[in-house]
Amino acid sequence: MRHALSDSEWRLIASVLPRKPRGVPRVDDRRVLNGIFWILRSGAPRHDLPERYGPYTTCYNRFVRWRCAGGWDRILTAISHRNDAKVQMIDSTVVRAHQHASCIQNNAREGFGRSRGGLTTKIHAVVDANGLPLKVLIAGGQQHDSLMAVALLEGLPGGGMILADKAYDATEIRTFVSSRGSWANIPPRRNRRDPICFSAYLYRDRNLVERFFNRIKHCRRIATRYEKRAANFLAFVKLASIRLWLRVNESTA
Repeated sequence: MRHALSDSEWRLIASVLPRKPRGVPRVDDRRVLNGIFWILRSGAPRHDLPERYGPYTTCYNRFVRWRCAGGWDRILTAISHRNDAKVQMIDSTVVRAHQHASCIQNNAREGFGRSRGGLTTKIHAVVDANGLPLKVLIAGGQQHDSLMAVALLEGLPGGGMILADKAYDATEIRTFVSSRGSWANIPPRRNRRDPICFSAYLYRDRNLVERFFNRIKHCRRIATRYEKRAANFLAFVKLASIRLWLRVNESTA
């Protein structure tokens, strides 16, 4: 079946999924996860889930329960090679929100923002030297990229190089990067007076983070935001990131 987990992919994450040791027998986790990936890739409403994946309520409830239990974060941390990420690239991309997703009160609390494209959400990401995701966050579409830089890099290993565009050229960001033992290879803005060490040759590889955004937007559930809740939309972004890592790990196994 399209979008279904292969045997090797399932073995990589089966032991990391949250499990309920007691109670009634569980529906097959692999079948449920395949249904969640089908919704992620197709962008279809959960009510249109094919019968081969079981009841749509089971997939949705399991998706939310695993999110609340931190399952998606644990899987992404477990399968990503964070310790080898000596080069880290940060950037963001804007996603247009569907009109049905933003029709809630106080939608600014759910990561919606009004920009030139209307109501939008920004996906912020850190990728390694191979363009594979290490950490993802979301914020309102009107929020400046530099405001999320520290939150993106916190918890990741230092001692390497950070690649980012001019939007991240701020003294506070450079100071934070230096405190982690890393070097911020960021092109200086025109109004910067202090001399900055910058390598245009190394900066050429920053396009890998743009390629990452292009790859996850193949998933229609991410190319357009249909989720009302920010936590659910971020969970789908993490699922798309997990799928990229699974395919890489499978090809190198």
